[in-house]
Amino acid sequence: MPELLLELFSEEIPARMQARAADDLVRLVGEALAPLSPSDVRSFFGPRRIALVASVAAGVAATRGSERGPRRTAPEQALAGFLRKHGASQADLREEGDFWVLEKVSPGIDAAALIARELPGILRRFPWPKSMRWGGTSAFTWVRPLRRILCILDGATVPFDLRDGADDGHGLASSNITEGHRFLAPEPFAVGSAAEWQVGLRERRVIADAGERRAIIDAGLRDLAGRHALTVVEDAGLLDEVAGLVEWPVVLLGRIDVAYMDLPAEVMQVSMRVNQRYFALRDAAGNAAPYFAFVANIAAIDAGKAIVAGNERVLRARFADARHFWDLDRKQTLDSRVPALDKVIFHAKLGSQGDRVRRLERLAGVIAPMVGADPAVAQRAAWLAKADLVTGMVGEFPELQGVMGRYYALHDGEDAGVADAIRDHYAPKGPADEVPTAPVSVAVALADKIDLLSGFFAIDEKPTGSGDPFALRRAALGIIRIVRERRLRLKLAKVVADHQFRSGWREVEEEVGDFVLARLEVQLRSEGARHDVLAAVLRFADGERYDITLLLARTDAVADLLGTEDGKNLLAAYKRAANILRIEEKKDGPHDGAVNPAFLNAPAEITLTEALDSVEANVARLLADEDFTAAMETLASLRPKLDAFFEHVTVNDPRPDIRRNRLRLLSRVRDAMHLAADFSKIEG
Repeated sequence: MPELLLELFSEEIPARMQARAADDLVRLVGEALAPLSPSDVRSFFGPRRIALVASVAAGVAATRGSERGPRRTAPEQALAGFLRKHGASQADLREEGDFWVLEKVSPGIDAAALIARELPGILRRFPWPKSMRWGGTSAFTWVRPLRRILCILDGATVPFDLRDGADDGHGLASSNITEGHRFLAPEPFAVGSAAEWQVGLRERRVIADAGERRAIIDAGLRDLAGRHALTVVEDAGLLDEVAGLVEWPVVLLGRIDVAYMDLPAEVMQVSMRVNQRYFALRDAAGNAAPYFAFVANIAAIDAGKAIVAGNERVLRARFADARHFWDLDRKQTLDSRVPALDKVIFHAKLGSQGDRVRRLERLAGVIAPMVGADPAVAQRAAWLAKADLVTGMVGEFPELQGVMGRYYALHDGEDAGVADAIRDHYAPKGPADEVPTAPVSVAVALADKIDLLSGFFAIDEKPTGSGDPFALRRAALGIIRIVRERRLRLKLAKVVADHQFRSGWREVEEEVGDFVLARLEVQLRSEGARHDVLAAVLRFADGERYDITLLLARTDAVADLLGTEDGKNLLAAYKRAANILRIEEKKDGPHDGAVNPAFLNAPAEITLTEALDSVEANVARLLADEDFTAAMETLASLRPKLDAFFEHVTVNDPRPDIRRNRLRLLSRVRDAMHLAADFSKIEG
């Protein structure tokens, strides 16, 4: 099959937009050239180009077909509309029975013609997040000025341009010409294939494949750090970004002025990352090393000495700014900053950050005894938790909120548990984050997330399928992770209800609780766990519905039961009983009255009734004692009695009283099973 190579060469494309743009290019070209059955599609992206390579058919063969139109007796307007839709005339129609039929002929088209016809429209509607116009009067836009369009099919240029009526499209037209590195090899050169394009670019100091550039940078960083007995602070996001900033990556190492090594390691790392895209390094002990690594876009003749010196000079200026904030912030205690939070709006309907701090202080005191924390210490931590938002350092680097609060709290002489809780109360921010472990940190972290959920649900700002602007799903997942990993007994709905009553908000404890449980179900599904068992347990959990630890213990016990032969057979027997009841209750139900011993005559039904007397009482007691494993084992003891019942007893006995009594017995079996879970919701 012919090979198509398309490259769109422009001024520097923001790194964050490159991968998505390459995906969009593949999607749009694939849709437009679908008649050519594109295959083996590969995409490329970098600072100055996005491209794709694909195998396509040589063309589309001509086709003939027919389409039935209106009835011959239809109004003229209907026939005219049909002809207009297909661009045909009445001479193209023939009669077939009571209908007009259009004979359609689709002429064949070769691949080059189809590509030339479709690509201008793709480029004009390309979905960049932000686009710009430049020079002249053309309405054509691109993320940055588009300079060249390379489009070749089997070695030959596919000719097209971007003119659109009177719009000259900046005079852009396709060719077989591209360019190498802006500084090291800027001269244009021609290519005749994808392989020649990649080789030609590499010879001209451009690595077209983003994955290869990333791998080169990663290996270079590790090698350079290893030669100095250092390690690189892992930062996958920065690695991706830097790979999108350079075409010919060269990893270099610079030194940090010793005068700034007493700055907090997090401050140095964030300053280097945010301002300069530098990589932080650690020594063998895990401490911040007096070095930084960065990636240049050229291989300099002096081995990068001048580049390193320039970057060291820039970093000194950045760290001087950080030093200013560090020294200035410590002149004022965190406690003295809290009143300033009253001037920082959290949300128009939820008040200021000061209002929020007062809510957190109260809520942390409520939660503290539930997690083994000292209420007074937890309240102090909550009171100071947001104070660093009004510091200079956090104003400059919002990523450091919480982190700087801890440093400033320690400087003020606050309790170490308070300081750690200030840092940890935002955690976990994502699945890779660790959850807080210290009781005070746990109390404040839960208070922060519960207040967030309660507040936004109370003002009816809930997540939708298309968005979650206040990160409420993340807050719910944070609560779940903390509770699960710390095995906490948190009465979530009770905490929310108490918090809302005190705050005068709309009562939404069940909404918040159900939202958290929905996230738990999604999480279990992603883990491959029995989310259907969770759904079955929820219906009959009653008072423990929002006690996640207890709920999961019960869920695990039911899942363990279903993993045994007795459990599988018990489930099958339950479903059989439930099916019989569903059918018979439509006739003359419900059949939920007491079983009459006088109508029990078959040994198997007598044995089952006696077993139920014991099982119901024991299961209820064991569930109340939270001994879920024993409760499930007790339920499993019903299995042989149920098997014998179905083997030897005819439920729909011709005698009405006997039939009704046996249906009530099956209803009692169903109710006994429902003490543990709604087994109708369990798959299988």
